[in-house]
Amino acid sequence: MHRVPSRAPLVALCMLVASTASGASFAQTADPAPDTPRTMLPSEPPTSNAPASESSPPAPEKEENPYEQREPAPFGFGDFSWAPANYGSGDRPLKAGPFVGEVRLDTAYHYSFNHPTDNTISGSSEVFRHNEFQVTQIGFGGDFFYKNVQARLMTQFGMYSTTTPRNDASTGKGQWTLADAYRYISEAYGGYHINALAGINVQVGIFMSYVGLWSYYNFDNWTYQPSYVSSNTPWFFNGMRVQIFTSDKLKIEPWLVNGWQSYGKFEAAPGFGLQIRWNPTEYFSILGNQYYGTDTLGLAGRHRVHSDDSAMVRYYQKKGAIFSKAAASLTVDAGCEWGDGVDCGSQYFLGFMTYQRLWFVADHFGFTVGGGAITNPGRYLVLLPPINGATAFSGTPYFTAGPGDGFKAWDLQVTGDYMPREFVTFRLEYNHRAANVPYFSGPGGMTPSGGNQGAPGSFVEGFAPDLVKVENRITAAMMVKY
Repeated sequence: MHRVPSRAPLVALCMLVASTASGASFAQTADPAPDTPRTMLPSEPPTSNAPASESSPPAPEKEENPYEQREPAPFGFGDFSWAPANYGSGDRPLKAGPFVGEVRLDTAYHYSFNHPTDNTISGSSEVFRHNEFQVTQIGFGGDFFYKNVQARLMTQFGMYSTTTPRNDASTGKGQWTLADAYRYISEAYGGYHINALAGINVQVGIFMSYVGLWSYYNFDNWTYQPSYVSSNTPWFFNGMRVQIFTSDKLKIEPWLVNGWQSYGKFEAAPGFGLQIRWNPTEYFSILGNQYYGTDTLGLAGRHRVHSDDSAMVRYYQKKGAIFSKAAASLTVDAGCEWGDGVDCGSQYFLGFMTYQRLWFVADHFGFTVGGGAITNPGRYLVLLPPINGATAFSGTPYFTAGPGDGFKAWDLQVTGDYMPREFVTFRLEYNHRAANVPYFSGPGGMTPSGGNQGAPGSFVEGFAPDLVKVENRITAAMMVKY
């Protein structure tokens, strides 16, 4: 039988040649092996195996995040947590979709060396009771942002829900008890973000003012008790503001509000204001607040102007060191009232406060020293002592606030902080406060025997409050913010 020669050797030979050629081609074009990476200079264009006549398809546009604004975050080019009213963690563990949650808890123990028998401390918008543990604020809320629509809510349970509304005389005008309507809310506003310049926010509701530099929330600040130019000026406004960010370094913010820290209007005219914040660098900041309004209940012809201006500088920083950071602040306030029997020569406000802040052991410990002084003829910005339950609306014959009533005061704070985490601060503080007239709670207190009697602030037969010119006290506080 004739046998046909096998073709297998020939096929095998052809396959071997093809495989060799293919392997040579792969060796010339493949990426380097992982253990022998190829270094590319920043100016070197990426290589491509595509013919010169062909072009890659354009990369798809990045889809906008509906939970964030399009522009860079305001003042996001640096870390400003060193500045007064700005302290806090950048880590937000309560974030979910369009909502960034916020929880605040401020608990304090205050001890006055005047030992008031009724445990009442006066002359402060932060400190209220002697020799007791008290919850200053419990706050729940946060920020919403979805497709440029904004909202913020923060509650104020605790002492703030009583002490803040009593400082607003506008609640005594008309009906619907505004003090009760708003007493458990510190912030509540809605808004809309406009994609123009570096961002524009139009917001309406109750918002923080930052007049006097310090934040309404003690956790955010260098001290628990700020000096008078902060404690005696507005913590909030009820109205509308427009935040115009011309860049990530400058904010221009006009206000149209009901009045000077008021839920309602004192008279027919609204209040007008303007805030400008400029942070040219990460270590320097300027904040200015200007205000005009008619804020004396029952006197429509009395006008008020006020200017509040602050400068802050971080003049030293060495991250992680034993002495890790140092900063300073200066705030100067000036204002006056005119009309309906007064003028700016006889009824005015002048004041300042200045602080030095040091951080140690990688910012886990803080030390602050500072204080300030004011003069306020007419006492229109002096916090009224709560004698026999007196409020800003009721007034009291035991401490008048009218034309010709003089008032000068000064103070000093020394504060030590321990911050094991950015979410909690343990604070120990000493305060010395003094005035040229009897003003602070003395040993006899300011409550009639058996409790308040008659209408708030009214005269009580046989009773006289014990007011003194000097107060020394110690504060120990634990403050939490998430």
